[in-house]
Amino acid sequence: MTSGTEGPATTRPTSRDVARAAGVSQAAVSLVMGDKWRGRVAAGTAERVRDAARQLGYRPNLAARSLRMGRTRTALLVVPALTNEFFAGVYTGAARVAAEHDFGVVLYPSPEGTGPARDPFPSSQAALDGILASSMAADAVTTLRGDGLPLVMLDSDPGDPATTTVNLDLPDGVRQLTEHLLGLGHRHFLHLASAVDSWTFDVRARELAARTRQVPGTTLRTVRSPFTVEGAQDAAERALRTSGLRTPTAIVCDDDKIAAGACKAARRVGLRVPDDLSVTGFDDLSLATALEPELTTVRLPAEDFGARGMAALLAVLDDRTPDTTPLPVRLVPRGSTAPPPRTDAP
Repeated sequence: MTSGTEGPATTRPTSRDVARAAGVSQAAVSLVMGDKWRGRVAAGTAERVRDAARQLGYRPNLAARSLRMGRTRTALLVVPALTNEFFAGVYTGAARVAAEHDFGVVLYPSPEGTGPARDPFPSSQAALDGILASSMAADAVTTLRGDGLPLVMLDSDPGDPATTTVNLDLPDGVRQLTEHLLGLGHRHFLHLASAVDSWTFDVRARELAARTRQVPGTTLRTVRSPFTVEGAQDAAERALRTSGLRTPTAIVCDDDKIAAGACKAARRVGLRVPDDLSVTGFDDLSLATALEPELTTVRLPAEDFGARGMAALLAVLDDRTPDTTPLPVRLVPRGSTAPPPRTDAP
């Protein structure tokens, strides 16, 4: 039984209401709320429309708009694994930019790691508007992409002119790291290189070799390491025990987890970090400051990287030129590096 009195019906604001409040046409509201206003609507007008929409509590009907545009407003982020916090940062940055444009991001760790990724949908081309793929080869996402799904590669080989690629400035990171160690006086290096076959690690290896060759009397030995702390510990220990006449005074590691294994190996063979042996990493994961001494490493801006990648994908979808300028990286010197033992000074 009712009292016979009902509250007023709540009316959802429409684009017409926003247009009336902002003093513009409904077409202008559609352009602004669809983020298609640049070059068509003045910046001040666009801001007035957004203010009116906020005040009225207006939200566009994304389902209807997606049907009109033939879009799902969903992007897929493919990563080799979820065990590395770097990819969590990439996802956070990508999702933030996507949300600002009413897009969603589905995170997909490839079952094959950096190898060919299987399609997680009955048809990616029907379920997605585009793909971001981090630290993989372009041909690894061929099954997902099909014949024409827009693709932006992150931390990948930029050699394919048909694919948009956004990278970190890895060569400069290796340069900063090498100059730091050479400046401390190190001349004998062990490169604990990731056993994962990936463009990103190949770049680091080539740049390290090129930089060390420029200094007379410098030696570099490369040893492959599994991408785990335990595997790196075993690989580093074997390398240190079989170093011969030229014992390395610095270990350059492709990743902070590998560097953690190298530090454990040094203790196992009776070497002190950094008094007897300097150790460096790459990424600046939270692990870097959990070690003792704290790890000298190259900081990669994972969130900014994901944001730049998502912005590039949105640009491709809108037929705009994406920003593919490499993102700067920064050396973070900490306690794991110091001058080499005096007896080994050049």
